[in-house]
Amino acid sequence: MMSKHDKYSIDNTDYTVGQDNIQKWGFDVHNPVFGISVALIALFLIAALVSDAATAKAVLNGVKNSIINNFDALFLWSGNIFVVFCLGLIFSPYGKIRIGGKEAEKDYSRMSWLSMLFAAGMGIGLMFWSVAEPVAYYTGWYGTPLGVEANTPEAAKLALGATMYHWGFHPWAIYGVVALSLAFFTYNKGLPLSIRSIFYPILGDRVWGWPGHVIDIFSVLATLFGLATSLGLGAQQAASGIEHVFGIESDIGMQIGVIVVVTLLAVFSVARGIDGGVKLLSNINMLVAVALLVFVALVGFAVSMGSIPTTVSAYLDNFVALSNPHGREDQTWFHGWTVFYWAWWISWSPFVGMFIARISKGRTVREFMTAVLIVPTMVTVLWMSTFGGQAIDQVINGVGSLGENGITEVPLAMFQMFDALPFSTLLSVIAIVLVMVFFITSSDSGSLVIDNITSGGKIDSPLPQRVFWATVEGAIAAVLLWVGGTQAIEALQAGAISTALPFTFILLLMCVSLILGFRTERFR
Repeated sequence: MMSKHDKYSIDNTDYTVGQDNIQKWGFDVHNPVFGISVALIALFLIAALVSDAATAKAVLNGVKNSIINNFDALFLWSGNIFVVFCLGLIFSPYGKIRIGGKEAEKDYSRMSWLSMLFAAGMGIGLMFWSVAEPVAYYTGWYGTPLGVEANTPEAAKLALGATMYHWGFHPWAIYGVVALSLAFFTYNKGLPLSIRSIFYPILGDRVWGWPGHVIDIFSVLATLFGLATSLGLGAQQAASGIEHVFGIESDIGMQIGVIVVVTLLAVFSVARGIDGGVKLLSNINMLVAVALLVFVALVGFAVSMGSIPTTVSAYLDNFVALSNPHGREDQTWFHGWTVFYWAWWISWSPFVGMFIARISKGRTVREFMTAVLIVPTMVTVLWMSTFGGQAIDQVINGVGSLGENGITEVPLAMFQMFDALPFSTLLSVIAIVLVMVFFITSSDSGSLVIDNITSGGKIDSPLPQRVFWATVEGAIAAVLLWVGGTQAIEALQAGAISTALPFTFILLLMCVSLILGFRTERFR
C-alpha cells in the first residue's frame, strides 16, 4: 500500500542530467532552452536597435507602475511569508537535513562560502545605496517612511531602520527559498541544477517537458536582463566616480569602456571557474570591503558606534509597521521604495539563489538558513550604520556637499560623503575598485548560473559556453547604453521588475514543493 510519503516521492524519475543536450561547436546545451533563450535575446537586441528608447521606457514603466500599484499587498505579504518560512526551517526538525546527504562534505570553507554568497547577493547594492538611501529618507527626497516628518530626529532614526528593513531579512529570505530548494533537489535527489527541478513533486515528469522549458527560459531571461541592467547602472556609477576623482568626463564612451573592462575580467574569472575565479575575487573583495568599513567607522567612531543600536532598534521597532501594506499613508514612499525593492529582489532570485545553491553542498538546512538569513543581516547592520549614520550626521551638521546640497546624484552620494573625510581621494579610489570588482563577481557568477540552466542543469560545462554568456551580458549592457543611454537601461530595469509578478507565484509554490521534498528525506 502506498504511503503518504511515497505519493510525493521524487526518487522514481528516470531522467538523466543532460539527456536532451546537443553537443556542437564546443558547446553542450539543452534543447530547446538554449536555442529559444538565444533567439529571444537576439530579438530583444534588434528591437532595442530599431526602437525609440524613450518610448520603450514609457511603456515598460507603465507596466511596472501598474504592477507595483495593484499588487503591492501581494509583494509584501509574500515577502513576510518567505521570512517566516525560512526562520521556521531553522527551528524545525527539517533543519537536520544535510544538503547532499548525511555523508556530504563541504566544498568551501565557511569564510569563502559567506564571501561568495554575500558578493553575489548584496555587495554592489550596499556600495550604491548605503549613503544615498538613508539620506533620501531623512530629507524626504522621495517621500519618508511611515510619513514621518523629514529632517527631524525621528526621521534620522527611521531612515536607518527603513534602510535596514530593505536590506535585511526579507531579501535574504527570498534568495534563501530559491537557493535551498535548488540545492536540495540537486544534491539530495540527483535532479539537474535548474529551476524546473524544484517543481518535480508538483509536476512530476512533466517538468522535463514544456512546462519545465518555460520555467527555465523565463529564469534565463530574468537573470540575464537583471544582470545587464546592473552592469549598465554600475558602469554609470563607476564612471561618475572616476569623473569625480580624476576629472575624466563620464560620457557614454567612458561607461562602455567600464563595461568592456568588467566583461573582460569576468570572462577571465569565468574561464578559471568558481575556485580560481569567483572564490578568489569574492575573498579579495570582502577583505577590501571590511578594510573600507573599518576605516570609515574609525574616522567617525562616535557616530558609527552610536548608529548601530539606533539602526537595530529602529529596524525591530518598525518591522511590523513597514511589513504591513494596508492603510498606509506613505504611498509614494512605500510604492517607490519597498514594493520596488521586493520586486527587484524577486526578479534577481533565480540568479542569486542558484549561485548560492551551487556552492552550498555539505551544509545542513539549519546552518544554511542561519548563514543566508542572519549573518548577512548582521553584516548589513554594521555597513548601513557606519555609512548611513555618517552621511546623515553630515547632513544634520551641514558638513560637505551632502550637508549643503543633500542628494544631487545617487551614484555620487558615497563619493560626496568621502569628500568630508580624511584621505577622501584614497577612499574614493578604493570605492571605485570595490564597485568594479563587485560587478565582476556578479557578472561571472551570473554567467555560471545562466550556463547551468541552458546546459540542462549540468554543473560543469565547456569553457566556450561559459565565455559566451559572460560576453552576452556585457554586450547587452553596452548596446543599450550606446543606443539609448540611461533611458534604455531604465527601460530594461522596468522590464526586469515586471517579471517579478509571475515569479512571486513561482516562489510561493517553491515553498510547498520544498516541504513535499523534505517529507521524502530520511533525516531522523
